[in-house]
Amino acid sequence: MSGIPLERIAGHLDMLLRTGAIPDYPNAVNGVQFSHRGPVTSVAASVDISRAVIERTVAAGANLLVVHHGMFWGGLQPLRGAQYERARMLFEHDIAVYSTHLPLDAHPELGNNTLLARELELEPSGGFAAHQGTMIGVQGIADVRTAALVDRARAFARQHGGDARATAFAPDRATRRWAICTGAGASAATLAEAAAAGVDTLIVGEGPHWTAVDAPEAGLVIIYAGHYATETLGVKALGARLAEVFGLPWSFIESPTGL
Repeated sequence: MSGIPLERIAGHLDMLLRTGAIPDYPNAVNGVQFSHRGPVTSVAASVDISRAVIERTVAAGANLLVVHHGMFWGGLQPLRGAQYERARMLFEHDIAVYSTHLPLDAHPELGNNTLLARELELEPSGGFAAHQGTMIGVQGIADVRTAALVDRARAFARQHGGDARATAFAPDRATRRWAICTGAGASAATLAEAAAAGVDTLIVGEGPHWTAVDAPEAGLVIIYAGHYATETLGVKALGARLAEVFGLPWSFIESPTGL
């Protein structure tokens, strides 16, 4: 296989995900984070980058790693210890890294939020979780028992080494209006936005303890479906898209955190 130049794949992803147009946190550093000699002959996709993920990428024979949480989440750090080992392995095995955080969360077709709604048998009808003017999450209406929705979230999370939990609710409670913000989606901003929109069930990856305390007084049930699990969907979709567009083999590198 002759392979595909990294620049061509990165250009496709940048355009598809609107990488330059979606605001994000400074440490996200979306796009190509680590280049290589190339060309790309096989793709691996994973939620996070770690030494174990890089080792499995090598074992899979991939030389492009697409991740949701990239190399610089801890901010500026010296290249020593674990950071050095990661960089050394990428360099020695000629593996490039492409990272996409909020651009992937927000994508209307391949995004974590849209795909989680589909997994939970929900149909989005609008955006949610505004970040600097961009809707990152989704929301919609439903007529489903909240307990059934929790069961769906739990079954999904357990496929990825996690579990789902929910704040207290009555056994016969129904979900009429829901919202989703994957990852660390429970925050003061999302709780306030949910209350203002009349949302009764907020589905997130995780959130701080106080959100579970405040949820009943805001008229909310919060379903915590796992940070890791809720963000496996987008990178899988990107791997499949690259296989479809460029004819490249791809694999998903599972590396659950338990959170």
